[in-house]
Amino acid sequence: MNRERPDIPEDEIELEDETSLPAPEPALDLGEASPGALKAGIEVIAEFARHLPNKPGVYRMFDRAGEVLYVGKAKSLKNRVSAYARGMAHTNAVARMIAETANMEFVTTGTETEALLLESNLIKQLRPRYNVLLRDDKSFPYIFLSGDHPAPQIAKHRGSRQRKGDYFGPFASVWAVERTIDALQKAFLLRSCSDSYYENRTRPCLLFQIKRCSGPCTGEISHADYQALADQARDFLSGRSSAVKQLLSERMQAAAEELEFEKAARYRDRLAALSAVQAGQDINTQGVEEADVFAIDEQAGQFCVEIFFFRNKQNWGNRALFPRADKSLSPAEVLASVVTQFYDDKPPPRLVLVSHDLPEAELIAEALCTRAGRKVELAAPKRGERRDLVAHAQKNAHEALARKLADNAGQQSLLSALGVAFGMAKAPRRVEVYDNSHIMGTNAVGGMVVAGRDGFMKSHYRTFNISSDTIAGDDFGMMREVLKRRFSRLAKEGAAADPPSSPHPEAAVSKDAPEGDRASAIILQDAPNGAPQDAVSAGTDEPAPEADDAPFPSRPDLVIVDGGKGQFEAARKIMAECGASDIALVAIAKGEDRNAMRETFFMVGREPFKLPPRDPALYFIQRLRDEAHRFAIGTHRAKRKRDITKNPLDEIPGIGPARKRALLLHFGTVKAIQRAKLDDLMKTPGVNAATAKAVHDHFHER
Repeated sequence: MNRERPDIPEDEIELEDETSLPAPEPALDLGEASPGALKAGIEVIAEFARHLPNKPGVYRMFDRAGEVLYVGKAKSLKNRVSAYARGMAHTNAVARMIAETANMEFVTTGTETEALLLESNLIKQLRPRYNVLLRDDKSFPYIFLSGDHPAPQIAKHRGSRQRKGDYFGPFASVWAVERTIDALQKAFLLRSCSDSYYENRTRPCLLFQIKRCSGPCTGEISHADYQALADQARDFLSGRSSAVKQLLSERMQAAAEELEFEKAARYRDRLAALSAVQAGQDINTQGVEEADVFAIDEQAGQFCVEIFFFRNKQNWGNRALFPRADKSLSPAEVLASVVTQFYDDKPPPRLVLVSHDLPEAELIAEALCTRAGRKVELAAPKRGERRDLVAHAQKNAHEALARKLADNAGQQSLLSALGVAFGMAKAPRRVEVYDNSHIMGTNAVGGMVVAGRDGFMKSHYRTFNISSDTIAGDDFGMMREVLKRRFSRLAKEGAAADPPSSPHPEAAVSKDAPEGDRASAIILQDAPNGAPQDAVSAGTDEPAPEADDAPFPSRPDLVIVDGGKGQFEAARKIMAECGASDIALVAIAKGEDRNAMRETFFMVGREPFKLPPRDPALYFIQRLRDEAHRFAIGTHRAKRKRDITKNPLDEIPGIGPARKRALLLHFGTVKAIQRAKLDDLMKTPGVNAATAKAVHDHFHER
């Protein structure tokens, strides 16, 4: 049975007192909620409502298993919860939510703004089943210019801003950041190396030779002159680009007049690099210096939110997000949820432009001001340049959603073809592909890639560090270890059943767990999760269409291993031991002379077979296998590189970058440190007696 898409209780109605509550709808369709369960849920909620204060706050609903059903905020907790206790459900989903409620928790706040901020934070942490889901697994990159070093470093940055310096962004993509940093290195000759690499240089690196760095590490430029270059880069990124370009132009002219043509050519190249940064923008602004532009589009019951980032009157890229929301919600309601939660972990700009008039716009603007610590304007422009920016974003949202719908339809047809090719009763919702990589048994790793209706689900990829207990070069043993760890853990987590009543079985958390350990709800996602399909209709070869509201399962419907009969038998036995023998298993062996299109497939109950050369399923399988191969090899190379470059000092507890640098500067090499006596180690500047003893004992115990 298809589950209906979850909905949000009517949060926009302000309830001043219990007598002002609207009357229940005369004909409430309870859907899957039985009258008895609904009555029991109402009694639970009514018991909590009797003791609630008439204050703003946040409430959470839990089912009998302790899973969070819904997180909401209220201007008056007593009035809002009392509305639920009266059985006031406007949709089937809300009726089911009331029927499933077995417990509630509350947090009172000083103002409704604080309640909105707390609700956003909890929704981001928890993933309540009945909230709108908006998943964003990718953080936005920034350009970082350090401020804690005599020679500032320019680098790409993600995550928390703990290091002292200037952060410029956000940029919509890593590509935009890397392109900008490359141009800034050409223009300002700033270093991009780490501080530890900088401190240990004895001669300039290749970047100095190709004129991407001014070489402060070896004194090729004084710290004062280098700081002047860093200040120019900071001014350019802060919006004072015209002044920087004018300065460089004047210096180029002066050098040319003094017949210093090589110097003039360097200034010319720097000017060209800065022009390339600005010319690479698709659309720039004249009167809007700093703004984020949100526009939403709806097609076929799905939503797309396009966000453009403008800083210093320059377009720093855009990102399309695809929230999962109930079809009954208006675009303005979905957009309000996106705007509120998008800035849960990001600083809002001074201006936020939206394509629709948001409900509770003043409250959202006040919450953004509180989060930013300064004034933030939230506006839905009707004319002028601001309206043009919103219209441009909305056009991009419409086109992105159209592409996504087309891609989903194509991906679904490929999954259906895969199910037909392998004789499955229905098209697989989740496909897992496994491959191993090693060199003569060293640095062995296993890789798992996942595909679904939305293509490759990279947030579900997993790597497995194969233990040294497995015999080096034993490919069958490696496959057994990887699959045993995967399916044993799946069985322990109770995910083998993949119950349809829980959209996120892997995220269910006991209500007694700390708040920080629970899941969340409106989650920003770059692509909506795949969903289960209905069973295949009798007498048909094609599966029924996939339900849009179903979540992406945690248990695979199809497992593909890269290898021949040996890998297939190893995988079949270990999956049977782990209780996963009902999952379709396929092994794919390379064709003769390792040629594509001639692969041989192994399945339970079938003789080895090949697919027709022009079968779309065969092309799809090759893509899956190649992606697993790429992922496994990439992980193996990264692990091998870490082992090659690993410093033995990193294994000693208490030895950080500063003490490691001090030891290397004092002794010169790690081998000299290994041979050093305790007295010599204690004489190292910056190393105390306890640290010297730890270093001495570490090497001598070996």
